Amino acid sequence: MRIRSVLDAIESLAHRTLQESYDNSGLQAGDVALDCSGVLLTLDVTEKTVDEAIEHNLNLIISHHPLLFKPVKQISPDSAVGRILIKAIRHGIAIYSAHTSLDNAWGGVSHRMAQLLGMTDISVLEPQSATLAKVVVFVPTDYVDAVANAMFAAGAGHIGDYDSCSYRMQGTGSFRALDAAQPFVGNIGEVHCEPETRIEVIARRSNVDRIVSAMLKVHPYEEPAFDIIALDNADKRAGSGVVGNIDCCTLAELLTRLKDRFNVAAIRYAGDSNGKVRRVALCGGSGAFLISNAIAAGADIYVTGDLKYHDFTTFADRIALADIGHYESEQCAKQILADIISNKFPDMPVRMAASDTNTIKYF
Repeated sequence: MRIRSVLDAIESLAHRTLQESYDNSGLQAGDVALDCSGVLLTLDVTEKTVDEAIEHNLNLIISHHPLLFKPVKQISPDSAVGRILIKAIRHGIAIYSAHTSLDNAWGGVSHRMAQLLGMTDISVLEPQSATLAKVVVFVPTDYVDAVANAMFAAGAGHIGDYDSCSYRMQGTGSFRALDAAQPFVGNIGEVHCEPETRIEVIARRSNVDRIVSAMLKVHPYEEPAFDIIALDNADKRAGSGVVGNIDCCTLAELLTRLKDRFNVAAIRYAGDSNGKVRRVALCGGSGAFLISNAIAAGADIYVTGDLKYHDFTTFADRIALADIGHYESEQCAKQILADIISNKFPDMPVRMAASDTNTIKYF
């Protein structure tokens, strides 16, 4: 199994096109054409992480936080990043990061946090835009189902909790085959009119090439006519944070649940501990930028990491706030990645890095 195949499985959920503009999700170093001996999962890549991968003969490290976040002007033993890269490359270890690509994916970090809390009716708190496209193709009537089904199988036609979604409209196509053509219907040099169906499907932009390729394999025409149209629609299945509902409880009870589910030593919070909580908004990592979204979504509490003092003083009179810690909120990223790999490649060795520990201690 090639390293590239493992990374393709990760990107089937968390494609790099979902990442924020400031981020560097994706391959950090290494040769993806190598056979994969096993995967080490970690939140951060350190020198100890690489040593652990070497010790257990695992030549792919997948982290949540990118090792290379800012441009590197030199690679030398004078810096921790340089030492990590030199050692990893020397031992044939590839390093990959699924950061905001995994944060923004449906089924990603925030979504998994919501599942751990038992939330229902989950939706994205701040949907992304510019992630969707419409693929339009014109097909001879007798081949409509074959072409549409091939596109569906390649990932087209997903809208919310529905799949195989398309719009079809009847019409007539015309063409004239020139001397070098090999027309499916019609004769060389004659204008031919053919009953056709216009098929429209929604697709993720990251998946358009795959969908078009699948369509071309089954389309009977030598030169199919098709359009790819970029959409600015909000993507309800991708974006930052989530919001949903829980069984009504007090704020104190929810804080206790947060400590238990995310192994939190201490929670910084604001709000009435006896107040009732029904609607919860959350975001893994540094999510202070979504507080206003949480309020607009009618949440009783917003849960994230890295809240500042002035985040509390500015919003505490409008919504309860809970800072459970950056590391604690994102630990579930490793299990998401493990599940993807194990489901796709059940025989692939996967290890949670023992060297991955929280730098922040609680006294």
